[in-house]
Amino acid sequence: WTRDACGSQASTKTLKINYCCTYWGCEQDSPNVFVDKVLAAGYEGIEISLPPTPETFTPHFLKELEGIRLNKPNFIFIAQHLTSPGTDTVEQYIRKMEKNLLELTSYNPTFINSHTGKDFYSFDENCSVIEAALNISQKTGVRILHETHRGRFSYHAASLLPYLQKFPELELVGDLSHFCTVSESLLADQQHILQEIIPHMAHLHARVGHEQGPQVNNPFAPEWQEHLAVFLAWWKEIINHRKNTSKELFTITPEFGPAPYMPAMPFTQEPLSNQWELNCTMKDYLINQLN
Repeated sequence: WTRDACGSQASTKTLKINYCCTYWGCEQDSPNVFVDKVLAAGYEGIEISLPPTPETFTPHFLKELEGIRLNKPNFIFIAQHLTSPGTDTVEQYIRKMEKNLLELTSYNPTFINSHTGKDFYSFDENCSVIEAALNISQKTGVRILHETHRGRFSYHAASLLPYLQKFPELELVGDLSHFCTVSESLLADQQHILQEIIPHMAHLHARVGHEQGPQVNNPFAPEWQEHLAVFLAWWKEIINHRKNTSKELFTITPEFGPAPYMPAMPFTQEPLSNQWELNCTMKDYLINQLN
């Protein structure tokens, strides 16, 4: 430990940040083509929602992953859990979720990023969903993180707090764009709420949103500089908190998505930015800003 110019203690411990590549938007790629692109772009991990036909994709992907880990044993594999839309009761939803989570744990991911619960479930119903996920994590030893996301139990900053109070062990995937969209603001009046949420954020989705949507067309365009600065400040706060709690590794996935997340021209539907290039640019930008 050292003391800074103001006399307060600051940790000299370094935090390694690994940047992971999203499979979202690359669904047209076969596993070997996608993996080759990931490695060529300098990523150190993959975050993927495995396609619903695992017999034709998953074995090939896991084989490619095994090949990477021969040379890069610490290569990150983040499995995403999503439940298909439906009119399930809470009990049916939990059974569906448990089945999918158990399947994902069998693939030995570094951790699972779960889209958990529903925004219209009651507090007690969502707590039942969270408890089921925690039980699977405890039974299998695989960490299950819960993404802050519209439509889930974690859709809104303030309404998330009671869950964190009930489950202080919860780890979150921080995607702050959703909070901004739900609140139609850059959360200037919710900073005290974010301070309670930040300690739970164990992985980041680096995407810049705005007051009316979860994704700007290009965060490096001059008209979005205020938004980029706000998001970067939040991300730095999260990184600094992890440093001060003696964590040694943190993961970030630049996660600008394809249409309809990516704004497009009317009629032609031409994307306003190249998704792959945008995520690679964000990775390089954050390496410069955060490392």
